[in-house]
Amino acid sequence: MTLRTSTLLLLALAATGATAAERGFTARDLVVLDRASAPTLSPDGRWLVHALREADFEADSAKTALYVRNLLTRDMRPPARLTPQDMSVSSPSFAPDGETVYFLSAKSGSNQLWSMPVTGGEPVQVSDYPLGIGSYRLAPDGRQVAVSFEVFPDCTNLACTRDRLQEARDGKTSGQHYERLFVRHWDTFKDGRLNQLFVASLEDGRLAGEPRRIAFGGDVPSKPFGGSDDYAWSPDAASLVFSARVADAQEPWSTNFDLYHVPADASAAPRNLTPDNPASDTGPVFSPDGTRLYYRAMRRPGFESDRYQITELDLGSGERREIAADWDRSAYSLAVSADGQTLYTVAFDLGQRPLFSVDIEEGTVMQLSGKGTVGGFDLAGDTLAFTRETLDSPAEVFVARANGSAERQITTLNSERLEGVGFGEAEQFTFEGWNDQTVHAYVVKPWNFTEGERYPVAFIIHGGPQGSMGNSFHYRWNPQTYAGAGYAVVFVDFHGSAGYGQEFMDSISGDWGGKPLEDLQKGWAAALERYDFLDGDRACALGASYGGYMVNWIAGNWPDGFSCLVNHAGVFDTRSMYYATEELWFMEWEFGGPQFQVPADYERHNPVNFVTNWKTPMLVIHGQKDYRVLVEQGLATFTALQRQGIPSEFLYYPDENHWILRPQNSVQWHETVKAWMARWTGGEN
Repeated sequence: MTLRTSTLLLLALAATGATAAERGFTARDLVVLDRASAPTLSPDGRWLVHALREADFEADSAKTALYVRNLLTRDMRPPARLTPQDMSVSSPSFAPDGETVYFLSAKSGSNQLWSMPVTGGEPVQVSDYPLGIGSYRLAPDGRQVAVSFEVFPDCTNLACTRDRLQEARDGKTSGQHYERLFVRHWDTFKDGRLNQLFVASLEDGRLAGEPRRIAFGGDVPSKPFGGSDDYAWSPDAASLVFSARVADAQEPWSTNFDLYHVPADASAAPRNLTPDNPASDTGPVFSPDGTRLYYRAMRRPGFESDRYQITELDLGSGERREIAADWDRSAYSLAVSADGQTLYTVAFDLGQRPLFSVDIEEGTVMQLSGKGTVGGFDLAGDTLAFTRETLDSPAEVFVARANGSAERQITTLNSERLEGVGFGEAEQFTFEGWNDQTVHAYVVKPWNFTEGERYPVAFIIHGGPQGSMGNSFHYRWNPQTYAGAGYAVVFVDFHGSAGYGQEFMDSISGDWGGKPLEDLQKGWAAALERYDFLDGDRACALGASYGGYMVNWIAGNWPDGFSCLVNHAGVFDTRSMYYATEELWFMEWEFGGPQFQVPADYERHNPVNFVTNWKTPMLVIHGQKDYRVLVEQGLATFTALQRQGIPSEFLYYPDENHWILRPQNSVQWHETVKAWMARWTGGEN
């Protein structure tokens, strides 16, 4: 069967329902799917390169390759592999002439910059530094590259950091001495290194000599999730702007990221462009003529989920203005059109995450993509490239005109892997939640749905809490893995969720156990009334992070709601959570300040205070390297359950963080969860 034929078969199965399918979707299917990302266009819009992650389940690992497609050909030929089989790569970008592709790879032993012709050939190692490169951006003139390294601030060259790390590994003592927070962040203990930007000259296809360091007293890019979007080259390649937060004693409870302008030759210190805003300024993008800067700005310090407003800064006068001030959505990732008249961004919107265009002068906003979740995107001339996924489709790569018209799908991934696999049909519905306000939710039917049958239910509660569980193909909480086991699935975007306006999102702060619980209760009741195939007597509630907190809150405040519970990385005691988590701004905003200043606010919705009401069987899961919600929270939950004789189990991962990332661990996680659900709902194992 050809790729095209099998793709058409898959589409036909999706259109006609699961009756023709042979089996449901499994966790093993999930972890081995090819994952498309980083769509990247050549400057003339002719070539499209994208990354493709390919998993090796037996090896418990994955590699990423680059694939290329000539967009001037109108045939149905899929993108061709560009990088060799023995390389794992990331971060593709084009040279200004569009003939060379740059990328990062650790093939030589550490992450270095490589290049190769877009038409194919042998990769060439462009850099050979003593340290691995964290991120990079090629200058518009093609003669310089901004690169980031993790270095000790007092080192005068890259080799110094390398040597000091080796000395620490060879040393006979293991103690680490700290004088202030952070001690640890996300899943790593701090050792004194900072991410720093450097500028290197690109000569004859190589980066030679020691790069020039742009010294700053903080991480550039930010940790733990920052990248090349944190900095940008000016169009004339003479300067850069980067987003950063000062790494001082206040860093763990600050969200004050500012934008800094610095000459590329490091002849002057970085100049703060946004000193008047105590909240986050990030994602800088220059106008094509270099006179203006566009970026995303929050207004409330300490709140990581404030609305990202699109802001324009006139670099000559210093005047700034908000663009699309009436658009009540939070913008993520900006790109500017070649004529400087339009910005492009993605934003959560009513259970979707589409791609939007924003008129810079008028502020009018237009949705460019259909239903689903847009991931990465790129713009070149009149061509857009982006990935889009839905509840029943992993991410595929699409191209369209800059106004969203003439959309065409470029990839048809995973069709052979998914041949014969049935997905559950998804439907969005609304109901009256807290204060009779409209709340959105989804229901997903089992893959083998039959009219007249009733099915056990997985009731999934998203994390964040300012997140959203909508029309996307999630790789940790994918509803289709439950639908594939014969469960119906329900999930609610309760008060606090993203994509429904900032007031809706703000409403959860200080009220973790109030409005959201009422929404979940009313959403569950509405689903049971509307969909007669849901068996309310055989249902399990599942959640992670804030979702895990809510599972603990449900155990004490809605103990008769479900047959079983699953709690991954959930908060058990808000008091101890404050004193142990690494990013203090999160708890301080959500609960109104430090715990020692407002103890009553922490106790109001503290699950530990309702442990005596617990009676529902619960599976608890936690990773040792989770420094956001420490493993002791999970152990305390398990202790409370065991000491009261409540049926319970604990699944522990010594090598995972807040997420379960290794393919085989992910499958074990799913199998354990399904076995627990089957035990209490009578569903499939």
